[in-house]
Amino acid sequence: MQREKWLLALALAAVIGLGASWGALPLHAASILDEWAGVKAPPAPPPVKEVTVDPKTTALLMLDFVNPICGHYPRCVASVPQVKKLLEGARKSGTMVVYTSIPKVPITEVVPDLAATGSEPFVQSFIDKFLNSDLEKILKDKGIKTVIAVGTSAVGAVMNTASHAAQIGFEVIVPADGLSAPNTYFEQYAVWQLTNAPVIPPHITLTTIDMVKF
Repeated sequence: MQREKWLLALALAAVIGLGASWGALPLHAASILDEWAGVKAPPAPPPVKEVTVDPKTTALLMLDFVNPICGHYPRCVASVPQVKKLLEGARKSGTMVVYTSIPKVPITEVVPDLAATGSEPFVQSFIDKFLNSDLEKILKDKGIKTVIAVGTSAVGAVMNTASHAAQIGFEVIVPADGLSAPNTYFEQYAVWQLTNAPVIPPHITLTTIDMVKF
């Protein structure tokens, strides 16, 4: 019993001593808000590679290229000529093309250079185009196994729809020059998230439009 009391006293003294030496330390760890200014961007993803898709089992998702959104983002407007090349390649090969928009914004609002033909599927939803829409059914009814995701906003429709697609069994191709946002940080974040988040990276292929072959 005496030995136990002695050990308890020694432990108490050690705690008091440590408390005195740590007195200048904060009571809790700093949050990301405290460290915000010191955060550095992570390394860029590995170099992109050429991707060859099967038009019979692939769909091109044209995400929110509508005037009320794309028309207000200079970076989206700047991406249109390159996306048009992808769209033309998809149509020429017979690859399925699906358009999306937000609720109450019709397909007629797609920017003129990327306008739909009138026979291509169209769904309306907010940032995740699978939610409250029949997008999954449209794709699976046609035997689609791979989707190519391009559009705006990078951290909205592109990131959320691509993530959802990867989680429900689709292979997802994301051309980095086919996504856009109000600023480059949003685009960088979307690419980082898609290639580093839990679960989805094995199903995400980062590439560029010129490296997509039909």
